[in-house]
This record gives sequence, C-alpha cells and structure tokens, in this order.
Amino acid sequence: MHQLCPPWHPNMQNLGQILIRPAEVGDEHGILQCLAADEAALAKRLQRMHVLVASSVGEIAGTVAASLADGEGHLRGMAVLPECRGNGLAAELLFAIERWLKDHDCRRVTLDTTLPLHAAIRFYEKNGYRRSGRIAEFFGMPLLEYVKELA
Repeated sequence: MHQLCPPWHPNMQNLGQILIRPAEVGDEHGILQCLAADEAALAKRLQRMHVLVASSVGEIAGTVAASLADGEGHLRGMAVLPECRGNGLAAELLFAIERWLKDHDCRRVTLDTTLPLHAAIRFYEKNGYRRSGRIAEFFGMPLLEYVKELA
C-alpha cells in the first residue's frame, strides 16, 4: 500500500513523492477527481488557462489554474484531494501558480469564492488575498472577489 500524500515540505517543487508541474495530456481524470467539473469545462480550462497539478506516485493530488490578460491574473479551480489537505500542499500549489503569473509580468491576481467555503476563504486570506468589494451572483449565492498584489 502506498501513501498518496506523504508529509509535505514547503519551498520544494519535488520532495518525497510529490511533484508540482504543468498539466499534461492524460491528467484529465485526476484533475476531474479534484474538481467538481465536467469534461467539457475541463477541456476549455486546459485550452485557455495555465493548469498546474500536484502529482504523487502517478496520481493527481491537487490542481490550480490561472488565466492572464492585460497584466492581471485570475485563479480558478484550486483543489486538493481531502486526504492531501492540511500538509501545505495547497500553499505550494498557490505559490507555484503565483510564481508563474509573476514570471509572465502579472502584478495583480484575483479569484472568486463563495461564503460557504469558509476554509478556502481563511486559506486565501492567510496567503495575502483581500476582498476587493466586488460581489456577483453565483447560483443564488454571493460570489466574492479576492485580490492580491504580486510584488
């Protein structure tokens, strides 16, 4: 029996059995297991966004995607499998996608989330994201925009 998510050590791209890398053909099933998305939505995301995955022993343990337009990034689809949460993997995925955005001259990044996602809100706030004040509607729920300036 293998352990999908061994203890994670920050600031390492490849430590133990976890590797954060750009998504590749063949990763679709693993990404879908992390996200509540269908295949059509994922296909569009893979075409239009830069998608990273955290791979462990050949399986996808987490994912995040970003788009970039006019110097502003937007995050979508941040997810880590339940058994891989609480060990810093989500923070490493976030750090990796922010580094990609900075490398492509992005100075500001946004993301949207809903109020019921308390743990996600705490995570983003802990990592420097603040409410922008913009609120949209998402299936009858307020959709809150968060923003972070990248240095």
